[in-house]
Amino acid sequence: MAQEIERKFLVKGEYKSLASKNTRIIQGYLSSIPERTVRVRVKGDKGFITVKGIGNESGASRYEWEKEIPAEEVQELLKICEPGVIDKTRFQVVVGPHTYEVDEFYGENEGLTLAEVELSAENEGFEKPVWLGEEVTGDVKYYNSMLMKNPFTKW
Repeated sequence: MAQEIERKFLVKGEYKSLASKNTRIIQGYLSSIPERTVRVRVKGDKGFITVKGIGNESGASRYEWEKEIPAEEVQELLKICEPGVIDKTRFQVVVGPHTYEVDEFYGENEGLTLAEVELSAENEGFEKPVWLGEEVTGDVKYYNSMLMKNPFTKW
C-alpha cells in the first residue's frame, strides 16, 4: 500500500523565477468522497488515474495509488466526471533536498496558489522558503476535490 505524506501551504511571494519546471494540469473527479477519491488528470502530455483514501488526523498522510493511462482515455473519462474541473499550472521548486510543487490555479480557482512538499515521514524536517505562507495541511477546503465543488472565487 502506498502512503502519501505531504504538507500544504498558501503561497505569499515570488517563486516562479526559482522553478526548474512547470506543467499544465487538467483534472476531474470520478468520485470525490473522502474515503475514496478517484481522480483523472492530464499532466502535460501524459494521463493518470489516482485513488486516494481518507487522511489521518493531521491531514498530512493518506493512502494513494496512481497509474499512468493514455491521455486520450483521460479525455474520455473527463466527460463522465463530477461537475467542475481543476485547471492549474504546477511549478517545481527545489529547496534543499525537497521539491515543492506549487500549483497556480485558473478558472473558478483563479487567485489561489498552493505549495506542497512531500516527506518520507510526518516528523521529517524541511526548509521553509520565504514565499511560503500559512500552513493549510488537513484543511479540506484546499483539497482539489473540494475546490472543484466550492471554488476559491466563491469563498
